[in-house]
Amino acid sequence: MNTALREELLAMQAEDMRVREELLKEGALGGGYHPRMREVHERNAARLKEIIAASGWPGAALVGGDGSHAAWRIVQHSISDPPFQRLCLQAIRSAIEREEAPLAQFAFLEDRIRFFEGRPQVYGTQFHWDENGEMNPWPIEDAERVDERRADAGLNSIAERTREIREQSAREAEKPPENPAEEKTKFEVWLRENGWRD
Repeated sequence: MNTALREELLAMQAEDMRVREELLKEGALGGGYHPRMREVHERNAARLKEIIAASGWPGAALVGGDGSHAAWRIVQHSISDPPFQRLCLQAIRSAIEREEAPLAQFAFLEDRIRFFEGRPQVYGTQFHWDENGEMNPWPIEDAERVDERRADAGLNSIAERTREIREQSAREAEKPPENPAEEKTKFEVWLRENGWRD
């Protein structure tokens, strides 16, 4: 195992979480992609690209389970770089085949990519404020069997996860957008600017 690389990935993840917590306390999260958060995400993604170019996907054998989880989290947060997320999705799929990554990592990244592309998700990991101002899963493909797929990925049921997400939103004092139409327009502009939509 590459201990130095593992520690570097964990430090990158910790910085991401630290900045998010600061912005949350300031009430600065929501209403768009905060520049400080974006800067951390893009810096971490740039370094992870270097790591992947040199060593391939940092799976559990290379950086331990927690280091590999940190790499996945960095990719999950690389939302302004669609090609990188898509590349890593395939790298994680290969790591799963080698038993170096859990299926849950693939599930979350697959759903996140589909969410930004405007397609139904597969595992029900992505949530949004619906038209009634309630936090609910983004539309799910073959929703009747989502709990089977979630169980295969080691995830709890969609009902349990919905409850957890709503509790987390309440804890963090998240609120639905005051002007949903305006937020939707801004989000669609962001999606086009970052290459998620034509």
